[in-house]
Amino acid sequence: MDTRTGLPVVGMVGGGQLARMTHQAAISLGQSLRVLSEKPDDSAALVAADVPIGTHTDLSALREFAKGCDAVTFDHEHVPTEHIEVLEAEGVKIFPGSKALVFAQDKGMMRERLAALGAPVPRWRRVSTAEEIEAFAGGSWPVVAKATRGGYDGRGVWMVGSPEAAADLVSTGIPLIVEEKVPLRRELAALVARSPFGQVAAYPVVETVQKDGICVEVIAPAPGLADDLALEAQQLAIDLATELGVVGLLAVELFQTDAGIVVNELAMRPHNSGHWTIEGARTSQFEQHLRAVLDYPMGSTELTAPVVVMANVLGGEPGGISIDERLHHLFAADPGVRVHLYGKQIRPGRKIGHVTALGSSVDEVRARAVRAAQWLQEGK
Repeated sequence: MDTRTGLPVVGMVGGGQLARMTHQAAISLGQSLRVLSEKPDDSAALVAADVPIGTHTDLSALREFAKGCDAVTFDHEHVPTEHIEVLEAEGVKIFPGSKALVFAQDKGMMRERLAALGAPVPRWRRVSTAEEIEAFAGGSWPVVAKATRGGYDGRGVWMVGSPEAAADLVSTGIPLIVEEKVPLRRELAALVARSPFGQVAAYPVVETVQKDGICVEVIAPAPGLADDLALEAQQLAIDLATELGVVGLLAVELFQTDAGIVVNELAMRPHNSGHWTIEGARTSQFEQHLRAVLDYPMGSTELTAPVVVMANVLGGEPGGISIDERLHHLFAADPGVRVHLYGKQIRPGRKIGHVTALGSSVDEVRARAVRAAQWLQEGK
């Protein structure tokens, strides 16, 4: 408890943009998020007041960081499971806990648990040899190989198109699962939050647009999604949050196929598919996550406009006009677009921010968001 304010202290492990935006949400709740950051110039470290420097793989740093925190949560899933278990045994309140988070950390365990719960998942198996991958493919290439741990934003995912490619991948020694390549129509995401009390809040199902393994757009609500399928996706996310014992945000990434929906991935933290909620929902995903880990009642997930589109801003090639000058031009051209920059060094293809546009026409709002993101990336 913060003796100055009488309010609880939340610690977030990881100093990236998710922690930065969670810190912004914490301010309105009278808090200053405590952040464990690897570097003093990480996104959240640039804006938060209480920022110990340390790495998520160092148990002693985690233990010291947790002192004085009423709850500890995560900016990413990469904290070793065994470290979380030690802290829990020592009485630290960690959300989501190790028994839930492991299903977002380990794709093999996730697939096994989802299958046991009867959730729709692709055909899959664990593999350790090229022959096992070839047997799984059964002559139908390509198949999708995934590192069981550590992958994100397209990293740790490979499209394997031949026995030779399978042998090359296995030779790296990376623990793998393989999955069928799902014939999808589009990708969706269902975002829910759950408190220790068991209250659950569900956001509208959104469409996510991927390019080179990176989410580039999110459209809320998902255009043309039948009401029964939207309700099915929300109920699936609620059921998974409950069955897995998730506290905080759960993002369920989905494939929409001709036959229905299939679970692709799980994330147990604020998620890129929910950035639109800052302006587009009555309660942002970041405030909702804080409410959940503090066991506050959940906030409203109602949209603030009929259509909300978020577009990620990626780093462009060096040179050209500065990002500051681009902001001047963008705001003059479209004062209604909201911009969030993460304070990151600009590198080609790196997520450096996002923009959000709101309105009533999917085509018009989407065009505005995409145009704004492209302008901030390329200056044209």
